[in-house]
Amino acid sequence: MDSVVSEDHEYLVPKRAITSVEDMQIWEKSEAYFEYLGFIMALNEAVKGKSLSVECPESDVTKGMVSLLDKLDVWIEETPPIEQPQRFGNQAFRTWYKRVKEGAMQLLQEALPGRFHRAVPEIMLYLSEGFGNSTRIDYGTGHEMSFIMLMCCLFKIGSLLEEDKVAAVTRIFNRYLLLVRKLQLTYRMEPAGSHGVWSLDDYQFVPFIWGSSQLVAHPRIEPRSFLQADVVQSYAKDYMFISCIQFINKVKTGLFAEHSNQLWNISAVPSWTKINGGLIKMYKAEVLAKFPVIQHVLFGSLLPFKIVQRPQNIHNVRLSVTHQPPASFPVPSTTKTTNDTAAK
Repeated sequence: MDSVVSEDHEYLVPKRAITSVEDMQIWEKSEAYFEYLGFIMALNEAVKGKSLSVECPESDVTKGMVSLLDKLDVWIEETPPIEQPQRFGNQAFRTWYKRVKEGAMQLLQEALPGRFHRAVPEIMLYLSEGFGNSTRIDYGTGHEMSFIMLMCCLFKIGSLLEEDKVAAVTRIFNRYLLLVRKLQLTYRMEPAGSHGVWSLDDYQFVPFIWGSSQLVAHPRIEPRSFLQADVVQSYAKDYMFISCIQFINKVKTGLFAEHSNQLWNISAVPSWTKINGGLIKMYKAEVLAKFPVIQHVLFGSLLPFKIVQRPQNIHNVRLSVTHQPPASFPVPSTTKTTNDTAAK
């Protein structure tokens, strides 16, 4: 990840740029697209075969970002759900979210050394957009994407370095995942644009990508193993994919094959390598290529909405992403999206 900005870089407050389906053609050739996808791929490679408890460098910024998320967790405790007639979408989330939005600048200034504070007005929106929508009280893959864009920006400004890639997943992103699960449960948040049985999960996607990479060549856990209760119980704290399965089992009832049909099908794929490649292709098709998600993306100076000239050089990662899922890999041919504001 060598695209660190210069000291005299001019930061911009990011804003939306995709207002029509036609704009998606620019998005898929944009610098932001290739930077983001390159970041996903680079971290995917970094955590291959590594558990969440793996020993890795933990920089002050890594620790600062984890502390930031710890603080937001405390704020949940300080903002309990209120009594209300409707079962879902507890309005106390709006109080919590307002506190995050108003405190985002200070939170990031506390997490980052002073020399990076000039970037905070640009990157803080990716933070506050990363936890859900306060109007609809929902959460989806677009919010997940916003937080990952924040992490990508931390690398671009040089506050996180090459040696921080493993910790970015195993420490920062995993802590984020625990936090948003707590938000979902505490405030009974609706899934944003749930695809039902067609999707992997009502709320998340990237943990399945990075989580399947962690399991590549694992001596004990085969793809079919994540359907076994004892495996989930034993390995959920060590592997992100397994922790996702544990959370699904916690919040859903009935037969796994019925409420999580995609994951049920994926368990039949013979290797984690093929699953990982298939999930990357599925993410490109089902998230990055969907207007209802991407219309909410914010673009600034670090993730610009302009056509890139040489995408293959960004992050030193080959971005053609030619991973072809096996014939049996369940990439849905149709996408069921609830409405135009779905998934964000």
